[in-house]
Amino acid sequence: MTSSVKNQSSTGKLISGLETKAAALGFDGVRIAPASSIPQAPERLRQFLEAGYHASMGWMAETEDRRADPAVLWPEVRSVIMLAMNYGPDVDPLAHLSDPQTAGISVYARNRDYHDVIKGRLKELASFLVSRAGGDVKVFVDTAPVMEKPLAAAAGLGWQGKHTNLVSRELGSWFFLGSIFTTLDLPASGAERDHCGSCRSCLDACPTHAFPAPYQLDARRCISYLTIEHAGPIPQEFRKAIGNRIYGCDDCLAACPWNKFARLANEAKLIARDDLQAPRLADLAKLDDQTFRKRFSGSPIKRIGRNRFLRNVLIAIGNSGRRNMLSEVRPHLDDEDPTVRGAAVWALRQLADADLFEQEKLTRSRGEQDVTVLEEWSPHP
Repeated sequence: MTSSVKNQSSTGKLISGLETKAAALGFDGVRIAPASSIPQAPERLRQFLEAGYHASMGWMAETEDRRADPAVLWPEVRSVIMLAMNYGPDVDPLAHLSDPQTAGISVYARNRDYHDVIKGRLKELASFLVSRAGGDVKVFVDTAPVMEKPLAAAAGLGWQGKHTNLVSRELGSWFFLGSIFTTLDLPASGAERDHCGSCRSCLDACPTHAFPAPYQLDARRCISYLTIEHAGPIPQEFRKAIGNRIYGCDDCLAACPWNKFARLANEAKLIARDDLQAPRLADLAKLDDQTFRKRFSGSPIKRIGRNRFLRNVLIAIGNSGRRNMLSEVRPHLDDEDPTVRGAAVWALRQLADADLFEQEKLTRSRGEQDVTVLEEWSPHP
């Protein structure tokens, strides 16, 4: 049932109280948009899907109608409260690129899982809203079919940059988004205009050229997609460009000039994990399923599973150029998972001399049944 706040004075007090409560909960921005504020979203989403830019993320197509329009997801919604939580790093986010024996983990994943951190606080803020003004609410963080970035831009938290992520004049490119859908009719904050201008730093920074045009992202070429969402072997053409990035990629975010105005995040707020800042590839290569789960408990990394994670680690080891790391590769040539075995073969090819590679091939490829692994053993152009 649609609800409304009684008068302008009480509305002002409500919004002021909401902002104060949000700040106390650790949010760095709160803005409001009408649920009807993204009428262009359905067509843009349709074009994205028709181009195949969603890659293997079939759930995007399956939830297309709900994703494109908040009112389809929840017919009673009238206003969307968008929240930003800063995770700006206090170190060079790309420092790992200078040391090929370390693993590059996207900045957001170097902390406790943001879903756990933000959702509980969104629920608390939503409860505060209901206690002051009534109405019904629903809270969402990333996993629901909600187009958070267009809604956040419509609400005025920032604008969608040419890398398709949201950019803020106060937070740069480093912040999480969460939303509260409400049946209340709340005053809109007003949209933020695009401040990218002629800059294309984010586009030029992409190692795999994943932007077919400004404001368009082809997930099939994106390192974040390839290392997190993509199952099976990583296509050959992208492996070298991945370097030592084993979970996500921050290159386009880090290149944004607006980051120079961003504030550093409060580490206590996000619960930063020191063990994920610059882990050694050699240590990560030793993880079995049990130790993987233990090490990444409470981390978003845990969701991709040990096999996909080891695939990424082995690609990074192959790119390290360090022959001494062959000792970390060879045990995985017999791994139970074919994706891990295949990545180990590729890493072996990069680090071993021709004689050693042929020796291992002669020993191990004879009994191999998986087609993708046999392709890794075959001569490459």
